[in-house]
Amino acid sequence: MAWLTNPEIWISLVTLTVLEIVLGIDNIVFISILTGKLPAHQQDKARKTGLALAMITRIMLLLSISWVMQLKDGLFNPGVWIGLDNKEMLEKLEISGRDLILIVGGLFLIYKSTAEIHEKLEGDEHQNAKGKAHTFGAIIFQILLLDVVFSLDSVITAVGMASHVGVMIAAVIIAVGIMFFASGSVSNFVHKHPTVKMLALSFLLLIGVSLIAEGFENGIPKGYIYFAMAFSILVEMLNLRVRKKESAGKSH
Repeated sequence: MAWLTNPEIWISLVTLTVLEIVLGIDNIVFISILTGKLPAHQQDKARKTGLALAMITRIMLLLSISWVMQLKDGLFNPGVWIGLDNKEMLEKLEISGRDLILIVGGLFLIYKSTAEIHEKLEGDEHQNAKGKAHTFGAIIFQILLLDVVFSLDSVITAVGMASHVGVMIAAVIIAVGIMFFASGSVSNFVHKHPTVKMLALSFLLLIGVSLIAEGFENGIPKGYIYFAMAFSILVEMLNLRVRKKESAGKSH
């Protein structure tokens, strides 16, 4: 029980919890958009199931930490296939298990975001004409795929910040618990404002590109991405406030 009086443990726990929440925001947005395709009575269940799967995935990865760290080892090198002899370029082109997951996850995120934007621009008539049915199982499967990608990045970051697996698991459980209660409000807000939903999809596109770049060892500094998101959200909040005032003025 000595850990209870160790300030470093508590600092690590608070830091990791905040980090997990920040890294989980895009996960909540993605889950909210996907579950919005389901009937109203299934949306809350699907959203909570998606977050529970995210927590389980993170904990399982943390418990298999040695395997996760092995994902950084190179699997293959496309540069060798084309006869490249530049050592520096060969090192950059080497693909590890982690890189492969990030690249595939980034491509999937770009595909889903583009498909969602297309659907929103085409309207309900286009969606009905295609006759696509969204089942509970299919939505949960898509959420699970992205949970793995987001969880991998989150776990590797956590490993670099803390040395106690128990602290990491506690941070994940606390963060997911907070997101569990906040997800309903986030989901309602996103679905209530179509422009916010489009902005969220644009963020997911940006994250997808970032994942692919990171997979090819050309990662975009996360500070730039978070600044762009924060600035866009600020502009959108101002727009929502202006529209609210205009609608209030018209009602009078």
